[in-house]
Amino acid sequence: MDLGIKGKRALVCASSKGLGRGCAEALAEAGVDLVLNARGAEALERTAAEIRSRFGVAVTAVAGDIVAESDRARVLEAAADVDILVTNAGGPPPGIWSDWDRADFLAAVDANMLTPIALMTDLMPKMAEKGWGRVVNITSQSVKAPIAQLGLSNAARTGLTGYVAGTARQVAPMGVIVNNLLPGAHDTDRIRSLDQGAAEQGQLSEEEVRQRKFLTIPARRYGTAAEFGAMCAFLCSQHAGYIVGQNILLDGGGINATL
Repeated sequence: MDLGIKGKRALVCASSKGLGRGCAEALAEAGVDLVLNARGAEALERTAAEIRSRFGVAVTAVAGDIVAESDRARVLEAAADVDILVTNAGGPPPGIWSDWDRADFLAAVDANMLTPIALMTDLMPKMAEKGWGRVVNITSQSVKAPIAQLGLSNAARTGLTGYVAGTARQVAPMGVIVNNLLPGAHDTDRIRSLDQGAAEQGQLSEEEVRQRKFLTIPARRYGTAAEFGAMCAFLCSQHAGYIVGQNILLDGGGINATL
């Protein structure tokens, strides 16, 4: 399918690896030029070079912490005229309710709610002026069904979801389409880290942890960054203009719900 976005320009955050890279590669395959951001400069430059070579699109890499105001300003300078924004940031650490204090919650909200809002606030006005734009926020399945040990993420990402629910409907008349992608368990560094922690806590091997998790997922596997990226690219396409303010769950059927 021709997504109709060849020649558009996108900012993809946290895109040196994992789900962010999957989104960047899918957009590049559709002919979209990219501004990539991640904290690790070496991995980011390597990813940028590989995408340039593979897909022949223009790629600008801006290393820095998107949560830090000064680094975000540099990213936004490079991405001033983008048509597409994909927000993404690593989740806060797991724990239980008694582990977290006010500072922990403020850090989580800053990274996983206020930073995506700041990016949208800066970039959507120019999209609206052009009469076309796409925003995809990578959030989490936890906004549909909370994950107890990820309470910080549950709280911050649900706040972003509420913001998007109203904002998406305000900017849709201007041609700017905003949606959220909710990943379940995907085979990325993040899930490997969580599996490693569960293995150590339960005195199991990581493979045993994975196989037990697979039994809770109807698809009987983790998702891949490539298939996640394909859904992101579709939501950024010309074909997604009637999908407004939605929360698209990619979890292999793990959440057992009718709606």
